[in-house]
Amino acid sequence: MEQNTRMEKDTMGTIAVPADRYWGAQTQRSLNNFKIGTERMPIEVIRAFGALKKAAALANLKLGVLDERRAMLIANVCDEITSGALDAHFPLVVWQTGSGTQTNMNVNEVIANRGNELAGEALLHPNDHVNRSQSSNDTFPTAMHIAACQETKALLLPALDLLYGTLDGLSQAYQDIIKVGRTHLQDATPMTLGQEIGGWAGMLSACRDMIQSALMPLSFLALGGTAVGTGLNAPLGFDQEAAAVLSRETGIAFAPASNKFHALSSKDAMVFAHGALKTLAADLMKLACDVRLLSSGPRCGIGELLIPANEPGSSIMPGKVNPTQCEAVTMVAAQVMGNDVTVGMAAGMGILELNVYMPVCIYNYLQSVRLLADGMHSFNDHCIAGLTPDRAVIQGYLDRSLMTVTALSPLIGYEKAAKIAKLAHEENLTLKEASRRLGFLSDEAFDSAMNPANMVFPAEKRNA
Repeated sequence: MEQNTRMEKDTMGTIAVPADRYWGAQTQRSLNNFKIGTERMPIEVIRAFGALKKAAALANLKLGVLDERRAMLIANVCDEITSGALDAHFPLVVWQTGSGTQTNMNVNEVIANRGNELAGEALLHPNDHVNRSQSSNDTFPTAMHIAACQETKALLLPALDLLYGTLDGLSQAYQDIIKVGRTHLQDATPMTLGQEIGGWAGMLSACRDMIQSALMPLSFLALGGTAVGTGLNAPLGFDQEAAAVLSRETGIAFAPASNKFHALSSKDAMVFAHGALKTLAADLMKLACDVRLLSSGPRCGIGELLIPANEPGSSIMPGKVNPTQCEAVTMVAAQVMGNDVTVGMAAGMGILELNVYMPVCIYNYLQSVRLLADGMHSFNDHCIAGLTPDRAVIQGYLDRSLMTVTALSPLIGYEKAAKIAKLAHEENLTLKEASRRLGFLSDEAFDSAMNPANMVFPAEKRNA
């Protein structure tokens, strides 16, 4: 069935547009000319544009360059955009102009056409009114920063806090379980399971601090720089007024960038912030790899931890359970690390006064945020929250460990302690039996020194 259309015009002429959509000629030209991939401009960017355009309209109103009726009409449509009511009217793909101009115009056209529908007359022009005091070159990087801050705060940090809280609880619960530590995948001195899990929790706590710090540069906005950073066609004070409105609307403290030439041409704040996401990805990969290694088995691996049996692990091996949540998290981490390369390369293409790789930059940033947030929720709920120790296996490894011999070094020296360990290993003896055979220590002195409970805390805690 043939689609109903209407005719829209821009400076290049007229073009047919779907009759039931609010976008105009420039959006339609982009749809026709960029049939590349399936990746749409993230809706988070569109909703950030909604907040931005409202802020711009209210700033223009206050500064006397836009009348109240038009400003409030724009603001009302922007509220519809940020609520998600107009999501279907933003169809453009990521793979478009690198400045994001077509998405900026998509937003301008939707606001103008929807606003005119609400007004019952043609009051709004997408360029003259909705885009007043702005350029795509300063609005798109501003929308990038808004969306990045909003999604990081709304999605990523709560998921990070959830997983941290679960790990911290497990760490406290298992401080009494003494186990073999391992370095280089070889037996090392004892520690507690709580300490090991506490190390994982510590990674996430450090990542949270890094991410919070990395959000600060994203709070500075390019808006007010217009085309190349000079602020041509923007009234004095526009950037401050718009940033103040955005801060009120979003609850995030935004401020104008002090150097608009830098803000338009460089995407270093995105690189810095995504670097913190990559740091989290690296730590999540380490955490997931540790969990699947310690839970390997159940009979022919390490087997110190038991993971939830969520689903059958094999189509051919009955009863097999796999660490699927760990695998999902490590795949997420790999994707985020790849996204970081893309963000870095995109930022490096700030040619003269403008970066022209902005859509792919924000697409990858937001994908990383979503994947990390979803991955941490899934990992927490379906793996970490159900993680339990196999105390018998842990005790068995501790009883057979040779590296507790380290506690003898202060008494008999490194070389004699090494001889005890080597003899015990070569002849399948206990350390005590090897010590007795070599005659380095009395059984009483050996027993006094070889209490694993005295090996797992620093001296000040042992003596407390």
